[in-house]
Amino acid sequence: MKKKLRVLALLHEELVPPEDTSGHDLRNAEWKMEFDVIESLECMGHEVRPLGLNTNLSILQEAIREFRPHVLFNLLEDFHNIATFDQHWVSHLELLRIPYTGCNPKGLMLARDKALSKKILAYHGVNIPDFAVFRTEDRLRKPERLKFPLFVKSLTHDGSMGISQASVVSNERQMAQRVRFIHRSISSPAIVEEFIDGRELYVGILGNERLWTFPVWELHFDRKPTTTRLIATDRAKWSNKYQDKVKVRTREARLSERELRRVQKLAKLVYRLLGMSGYARIDFRLDHDRKVVFLEANPNPQLSYGEDFAESAEKGGLSYEGLLRRILNLALQRKHGV
Repeated sequence: MKKKLRVLALLHEELVPPEDTSGHDLRNAEWKMEFDVIESLECMGHEVRPLGLNTNLSILQEAIREFRPHVLFNLLEDFHNIATFDQHWVSHLELLRIPYTGCNPKGLMLARDKALSKKILAYHGVNIPDFAVFRTEDRLRKPERLKFPLFVKSLTHDGSMGISQASVVSNERQMAQRVRFIHRSISSPAIVEEFIDGRELYVGILGNERLWTFPVWELHFDRKPTTTRLIATDRAKWSNKYQDKVKVRTREARLSERELRRVQKLAKLVYRLLGMSGYARIDFRLDHDRKVVFLEANPNPQLSYGEDFAESAEKGGLSYEGLLRRILNLALQRKHGV
């Protein structure tokens, strides 16, 4: 794809970058991803129009009539501030029959529900941690099959929302407290799963029918206190101060060639079984027995320049502009309703 495209960038209303970014700290700007994508697409020669959206879909209809985009670059992660509405939002884009970037509605639905995705994968023989789901009306009693330590997180939210070192619990009281915290603070059901001690691995994937995996990436805390677990907490992911304190790093995983191929092959299997398209990141744990355990799938991961997904793509030979070009191509090539 070399021709100039009209790209309508669909953004959260509050994350539309200012026209003049001078004086802003881009590293800490909430709209860094949106800025990186828009600026790069413009540098590639495309005509880009940012569109901030909240709940009024008529704004989208008006922009489409006026701008006549070739493709919609979808950077919305929820709708009406409800995370699970992302699949309904993308279903609306399907009905418009205009190419859009990222994952299709079915893939979003299956990946978003961490229990449903694990059930599907377990059926196909993928290693998963044993788990239980607790909704607000449920009694907070641990099933006998689950053994401590356990890991408590939101059933449907991503981006490490609600995850801290306290998410790893070692008794019934701690588990109940953390489940209630998820219910109250995120208004989400909680998934309580076996905590897999080991190395945390990420695999970026691009593709619709044909898939391309990036080099396997790994989470590191270079200054990890002895009492700190190696988990991607909210602070580890989003707090620059905490990242500098414990030296949070992600870099290419040092694994044998056989293990690398096994992890990448497994990532492709997960991607296909969950019906995803466009691009995604698949998260695994490598336990002390070298067993690869699926954690979760993340359609439409963070696209900021310098973040994990773009960094691993670059290590695999795909520049940031090349990554965005491939994402646009996949949007233009995908058949609607598939």
